[in-house]
Amino acid sequence: MKIISVVGYKKTGKTTLVGQLVKALKKHGSVGTIKHLHEHDINVPDTDTWKHAEAGADVVVAITPNELVKFSRNNDLTTALDELANAGMDFAVVEGFKESKLPKMALFDVQAPEIVKRLENPESVEIDELIEIIMAQPEYHTLDSLLAKLKSSKSFEKAGAIGTFTGIVRAVTGKTRTEFLEFEAYGALARKKMDEICKQLKEKEGIVDVLMHHKTGIIPGGGDIVYIAVAAGHREELFPILKEAIERLKVEVPIWKKEHTVKGDWWVHDLHNNRR
Repeated sequence: MKIISVVGYKKTGKTTLVGQLVKALKKHGSVGTIKHLHEHDINVPDTDTWKHAEAGADVVVAITPNELVKFSRNNDLTTALDELANAGMDFAVVEGFKESKLPKMALFDVQAPEIVKRLENPESVEIDELIEIIMAQPEYHTLDSLLAKLKSSKSFEKAGAIGTFTGIVRAVTGKTRTEFLEFEAYGALARKKMDEICKQLKEKEGIVDVLMHHKTGIIPGGGDIVYIAVAAGHREELFPILKEAIERLKVEVPIWKKEHTVKGDWWVHDLHNNRR
């Protein structure tokens, strides 16, 4: 899923631009949107769904013939992005969340990190140029979104089994507690190398498809780092390829890991110790 955020002050045309981007992106795939509502409440008092939540329900789902609305607690931007990714969206357009680390299109003089395009006159934007910028953004995946992509493959009807691998941040190693890991990738080369590995493994006997995704940035203890999904005709063909995929990713893909522990932090260069 490709992500772009639109940020700006009030009444500067953010929602209008989001609408334009959605219409243009629909030509290239499915689109989900996220709106930052700040202090607004959607599940208003004295409605039936509000009463369900007040009674203690952690998740409340309301269904009409045309809509499905989910109310849940303790949400953040990552939760929302995961929802869209899990739904199989190809693109996510986020309105707001100015302080996030998402790539942003900024209206007028609003200040924010990670600005990839500043628009001084949003009413006369070249929408095709903006779409090219979005297409150049890195992919965002969850395990569910990777599985959805796998199952949408034209060759998936040949599959009789799916195997997945999820690498997580080990919070405790021996007597050392890891607070978080930090990953840096060598730009597009890392993605290109993962695609090459997937293509080569897919050519092996009985393998229908192979997908992999490695997160970058800061990941807390217990957080997901890497996902690999393999579809094969039979389980006997699947498991060796799943193992080969993770071992090749660890050795061949230019991604570096920095450990942050209660005893200090350091970059991990020794492949024998670079276990995810």
